[in-house]
Amino acid sequence: ANPALRPFLQRGLGQKLSTWPQQSWNLRMLMLAALYYNPALSQARARVSFAKAAVVTANERPNPTFHLQPGIPSPYLFALNLLFPIRTAGRRKIMVAQAQDLTLAARLSLAQTTWQVCSGVRAAVVSDLMATRKVRLLRAQEQLQAHRVLLLRQRLAAGEISRPMLASAQHALLQSRIAFEAARSRIPESRAALAAAIGVPDTALAGIHLVWPTFGHPPPAHSISPTQIQREAVLNRLDVRKALAQYAATQSALQLQIAKQHPDFQLGPGYDFEEGSNYFTLAYSVTLPIFNRNQGPIAQAQAQRKAAAAAFLATQAGAIAQSEEALARYRAAWRTLTGSEQALLQLSHQVIPKERSTVAAGQAGPLALNAVLLQKPGLALAWLTALGQTQSALGALEDSVQRPLQPDEILLRVTPNSAPHSAHSPMQKRTP
Repeated sequence: ANPALRPFLQRGLGQKLSTWPQQSWNLRMLMLAALYYNPALSQARARVSFAKAAVVTANERPNPTFHLQPGIPSPYLFALNLLFPIRTAGRRKIMVAQAQDLTLAARLSLAQTTWQVCSGVRAAVVSDLMATRKVRLLRAQEQLQAHRVLLLRQRLAAGEISRPMLASAQHALLQSRIAFEAARSRIPESRAALAAAIGVPDTALAGIHLVWPTFGHPPPAHSISPTQIQREAVLNRLDVRKALAQYAATQSALQLQIAKQHPDFQLGPGYDFEEGSNYFTLAYSVTLPIFNRNQGPIAQAQAQRKAAAAAFLATQAGAIAQSEEALARYRAAWRTLTGSEQALLQLSHQVIPKERSTVAAGQAGPLALNAVLLQKPGLALAWLTALGQTQSALGALEDSVQRPLQPDEILLRVTPNSAPHSAHSPMQKRTP
């Protein structure tokens, strides 16, 4: 209900919200609310600001040094020097490139955090919708079980059945009620988990209605290309691109240490006053590379670059393996969902109408129809479970490529398209 959230949502959705506060929230709106509230994004934004400040620092030119030496105790001795630091071997340019690579890594980390926040909201919405729908199905099953117990009591009173048959139905009714109460108690938990994923107290979600039109229709498994999934796992994964940017930063760090083999120097004019005489001088100061040629820091930078290259390759291989595993899991879940859906449709459109016709013709009684109707909640629960597993598998597949695969989840593009400043690849070798 925060009025400041309304313009943020309107910018993200690209449309006006006619009423406020909203009573119905779709997945995209909930993700935008999470981008507005979730504290993890504030931390990531702070890291980006810090990295940007490092670029400003790298671009700064060193300040000159002013040296004043008065004559003590004689007032006839006086000297002053102004020294300008000169950086050699393009060191400033390398420092800027390194800071830019680290800034890109920070931006990619922010984008990765953004994806993780949106992914957490999606998972929480799936859990909430599953809990709500499961309660409705269990309630329908309980009502059918209660009607069955009533019919069996009438049969028992007429002496047509034995008492154990009624006791079995009563036990089934008790189990249905227990399952219904257990499912109903999980609704507040799922709603609290959704509130935590957004970054608001659970009271903020009181009374709102969640809308996800395509929740029951995940994309067919055959519509997802394995080649495209693997390609996007390599090119679109933010952790892979972040590892590449970090590698580029270590490459710049190595170049910086190599450049330090050529020492900086200071150069500037000077003035001396000595007992009435004026002397103008030119000062020059440099560190002599006599005892070492910066071999130690160069070796450390080489080791860091090698470690960054290994980390990049490991991240890339892990992304490919994760995408392949997620796709296989989604295909298996989709097959299960399709099978359970076909069984449910066959029961709804063939078996139940046929049984109703049989009862209407007087060839069967209401107890037989109740037995057939009781199959529907069970199959519906199996279909709902398969749907939840399919949506979870789809979420894992989206996480493996970090791209939404359903239209309801498409948000603003938050991943920067910039490439690392250094074009050097960790698959190549470069020595100082």
